[in-house]
Amino acid sequence: MKKQKILLVDDEPDILEFLSYNLEKAGYKVETALNGTEGVKKAKVMKPNLILLDIMMPEMDGIEACSQIRKIDSLANTLIVFLSARTEEFTQLAGYEVGANDYITKPIKPKVLVSKIKALLKLKRKENVDKIIELNDIKINRETYKVTFNGEDLILPRKEFELLALLASNTERVFKRDEILEKVWGNEVVVGDRTIDVHIRKLREKFGKEHFTTIKGVGYKIND
Repeated sequence: MKKQKILLVDDEPDILEFLSYNLEKAGYKVETALNGTEGVKKAKVMKPNLILLDIMMPEMDGIEACSQIRKIDSLANTLIVFLSARTEEFTQLAGYEVGANDYITKPIKPKVLVSKIKALLKLKRKENVDKIIELNDIKINRETYKVTFNGEDLILPRKEFELLALLASNTERVFKRDEILEKVWGNEVVVGDRTIDVHIRKLREKFGKEHFTTIKGVGYKIND
């Protein structure tokens, strides 16, 4: 498995060395920066899974660094965690307001810190898995409404996308017509079974008949 990457940003070399040792021992790939300016530059290149960020630093403090990082599209999925001796409520609130995912106060035992980081990254992985569905030749991103088929991007009307995403959410299941109507169309309009059939036909035209199976009298399933 590819190692997850962590960027440590702190102006105290001893802290960087200590944290690096414990995180590398836990299996992470670690890089360091001594101030916010250097941290932002390294984050752009490294694209870490998580940034552990001090607040009081020279050149650029942690609050400003976090604010700048949150404006970088390629780092949208990067977790940012403040690790600071500042315990004031207003400082912690300022951290969350600029986009921090968590705020941890120093001192903290290394094992506890590693456990917190593991939990945050595990939760983030689960979120990413929930957003993206991959079949053999179809990739569906439910957050961006983007579909890739055989390496090419497709733009689907919203209801076609939602129907495809629903069927692809569980390749072992047969989705009944009533469930499809409820989850895809809800209470928006009054539609009938014919509406589902038309949308399935359009999906078959775009992705191939072999991807969709009709279970007569029951509903539809997608084939992985």
